[in-house]
Amino acid sequence: MRQENTTASTVKIPPAPSLLLSVLPLLLLFALLAYNVALYGDDSISGANQMALILSAAFAGALGLSRKMQWADIQDNVLENIKAATPAILILLMVGALTGSWLVGGIVPSMIYYGLGIFSPSVFVASACLITAIAAVVIGSSWSTSATLGIALMSIGYAMGINPGLVAGAIVSGAYFGDKMSPLSDTTNLASGVSGVDLFTHIRYLSLTSIPSMVITLILYTVLGWMMGGEAASVDDTARYQQLIAEKFTVSPLLLLVPAAVIFLIIRKVAALPALFIGAMAGILCAVLMQQDLVAELSAELGSTYQIMMQALYGELSVVAGDPVLDDLLSTGGMYGMLNTVWLILSAMAFGGVMEACGFLGRITQALISRVRSDAGLITATSATCMVTNVSASDQYLALVVPGRMFSNAFKARGLAPQNLSRTLEDTGTVTSVLVPWNTCGAYHASVLGVATLAYAPWAFFCLLSPLMTLFFAWARIGIVRTDQTV
Repeated sequence: MRQENTTASTVKIPPAPSLLLSVLPLLLLFALLAYNVALYGDDSISGANQMALILSAAFAGALGLSRKMQWADIQDNVLENIKAATPAILILLMVGALTGSWLVGGIVPSMIYYGLGIFSPSVFVASACLITAIAAVVIGSSWSTSATLGIALMSIGYAMGINPGLVAGAIVSGAYFGDKMSPLSDTTNLASGVSGVDLFTHIRYLSLTSIPSMVITLILYTVLGWMMGGEAASVDDTARYQQLIAEKFTVSPLLLLVPAAVIFLIIRKVAALPALFIGAMAGILCAVLMQQDLVAELSAELGSTYQIMMQALYGELSVVAGDPVLDDLLSTGGMYGMLNTVWLILSAMAFGGVMEACGFLGRITQALISRVRSDAGLITATSATCMVTNVSASDQYLALVVPGRMFSNAFKARGLAPQNLSRTLEDTGTVTSVLVPWNTCGAYHASVLGVATLAYAPWAFFCLLSPLMTLFFAWARIGIVRTDQTV
């Protein structure tokens, strides 16, 4: 035990916590979350899950204090975690404003209108996955892809009568494939940077596992599309939806220039927050210039044009089309609709901050490292650490940085090239973050797409296959590059 001498007393540094003590807060969290889902269902995000995270954080903090941890140190770490999540929270709020302005501006209704005419229900799910994959490669962001194309594709899927969880799973799968394979992606650059490997070497090596996973994913979505095609909305329903949309909104291809412009801005490396803000303001401009009839109709309920535009940005707004399916689609919560997710993220980051400050996260990952006996075992331990970090720290960046730093020397010691590590981080750290309801990624996509994380997770085939594929390659000794080899 190390000791530090002070003028007043001798301060003892507490030893590392036991593994049992470290996992107790996680066990409590899992128990509370499972009970919340059973009791509240999808409504658990309205407060029950947040309280589960807060209670688990309090329990972890109490365990830390009992081990002579200082509350100031724990609190500082929580505040640092929340600070790291602030950009995500701001983007989430701006997405809420964007969806509201794009509704009243006729942009999302126009996307639905034209999408219903282009897509066939039998190929829609596979098409949604492929479209978002291409867009995310170009944009370099799964979040921006979901906030633009994802919103429109979800609306089209609803109108076609397709399972929302399946559509959301396809969107998430495509978005995360593109995010992984794009040189513009922050997670792709982070994984290669923390592993010490050239970016394009990382992407080229990552494609060995990502492309087979994506091919299998598209095959599964195609088969599912054929199986459920007959259950989706009929041609008559599609025509009726288009007619109802045209009666309420001015539909024009010109409106599609707004999402195209937002995507262009992101491609040009404009930061997501200002790009989404510009998109939201463009939606308001479209409402004023092209949706005068709708604005006049809404004014009877909401007041002046200014009040309508403000309501679209920050509050709940609905356009009644006369059909239950469309009425659900043509409604928005604005920034207000994102507050439950913001609350969830804050609670999750508090829990992760306490777990990290008390040494519980480090102890869990240390236990995984101690069991490494082979190259495949090292890759498996890295994968497990990424997923544990996603669950306990609630942030995908930590799920890349923490295991990357922990296992870098171990990979070198075994003579494994650094791209083995970077690929493992991406295949398990990046893609599994969106499957955890209280992770910033899971909470974000659930809120933006309007589908609970656990509802789309079973259908997010690419995100489920990627960790399995990297483990298969490891244990089958396929594509494992050593330091004395070249790629």
